Amino acid sequence: MRPLLRTVRARSAPPVLISAVVGALLFTPTAAYGNVALTQVSNDPYTDAQAQHQTEVEPDTFRFGNTIVSAFQVGRVFGGGSSNIGWATSTNGGATWTRGFLPGITRNAGGPYGQVSDPAVAFDARHNVWLISSLGLNNASGQVNVLTSRSTNGGLTWGNPITTATGSLDKNWIVCDNTATSAFYGNCYTQYDITSGNQIRMRRSTNGGLNWGPALASSSGATGLGGQPLVRPNGTVLVPYRATNASQIRSFRSIDGGASWRATVLVSSISHHTVAGSLRESPLPSAEIDSAGTAYVAWADCRFRSGCARNDIVVSESTSETTWAAPYRVPIDATSSSVEHFVPGLGVDSSRSGGSARLGLTYYFYPNSTCTAATCQLTVGFISSTNGGTSWSAPTQVAGPMTLSWLPNTSQGRMFGDYISTSVLPGGNAYPVIPVASAPTGTTFHVPMDVPTGGLAITGGARAASGALTSAPGNAVPAVPLTAR
Repeated sequence: MRPLLRTVRARSAPPVLISAVVGALLFTPTAAYGNVALTQVSNDPYTDAQAQHQTEVEPDTFRFGNTIVSAFQVGRVFGGGSSNIGWATSTNGGATWTRGFLPGITRNAGGPYGQVSDPAVAFDARHNVWLISSLGLNNASGQVNVLTSRSTNGGLTWGNPITTATGSLDKNWIVCDNTATSAFYGNCYTQYDITSGNQIRMRRSTNGGLNWGPALASSSGATGLGGQPLVRPNGTVLVPYRATNASQIRSFRSIDGGASWRATVLVSSISHHTVAGSLRESPLPSAEIDSAGTAYVAWADCRFRSGCARNDIVVSESTSETTWAAPYRVPIDATSSSVEHFVPGLGVDSSRSGGSARLGLTYYFYPNSTCTAATCQLTVGFISSTNGGTSWSAPTQVAGPMTLSWLPNTSQGRMFGDYISTSVLPGGNAYPVIPVASAPTGTTFHVPMDVPTGGLAITGGARAASGALTSAPGNAVPAVPLTAR
């Protein structure tokens, strides 16, 4: 996030015109390759030569009330980051969407950075402000800085960013304490890592993201990537992350509103199968919390498969802040199947808890894991639970299949996102905002952001989650990259 924010509209005429023109086309439902009608909510308008156009990747979403805000990379650059960060906002529970592109970050929108990456969305109820955290790459000093963009009108326009942290940084995330009875109501927390050693740091804002306090480490010096902080109703902040040693998900916490951060605890070991086709993918966690403070962490893991031959999505839960249950397998298909699952985006209904907790899980998968870069069929699925993960619905194919060459390329493989996200309306449907690719036209890609038209119903079902297992023996877990921008 950046220097003190001025609440501005989009700064230059071209982005405003682009938004207005495309906005007129946005809300026509389009046929999905899968079983679900999709509505396109954004498309890459840029033409800068550094990027692969028209591509949009790596979405996050957040819901508060009937407003859902998504943010994502627009115009993916091979060496890292993108041309800008796009946003799509619905103020009526997903019925219609408004979209645009953040001002003041990259040179495409009047800012100082060459590229931008890693968008994450939060809402601060006390200060009535929406926040998008991002990672500005390659300013005049060559820095990679954590930035925060703010919206004070419901996510419909955004100001220039606030600088939150400077240096050589990666994998930022943001969350706010929105429980009015919490002693720390209105605190917001940003997590990121310093690429030298993947040292995780936390910063706190108490004024809606305008200013950020000093960088603090956990008392045990947590190192890793992809932390996703959560706030419990009592104000405790939990930060699950993928540890640098690559074979564990760990977590640390603050019980004093971010004034200090305690030692890390083990969530679970990781057993992970490297997916085929040179696709950019790793077992980063997707974390959510229910109304009573139960934390849920999902990741791709192969422990339930013979020989660790392919990944399932597994979930670990915690009600105690310091201990986590052994992970269970989400029963998308049989353990004898050829299907490989990865990059989960877990959503939890914040109005329910315990045995009535409503979970929606979006994920990508290969129907046949023994494929190649030329033959892999990338597909999007969804599954839901209405009893806190004890049992699940039958899966729904949301989109695909897609050929990997339809995706932008990066230094770490073809990419749709290091993470995705799902937001759940209270008592209502789930809304993932997802990249869905179709065949390129010449050198021009076609990877816009889509949302399931009307959302996806959380129905639950009788498919029982598999019992907990320790990690599969002898499995090689890929190393944590120093950067994943």
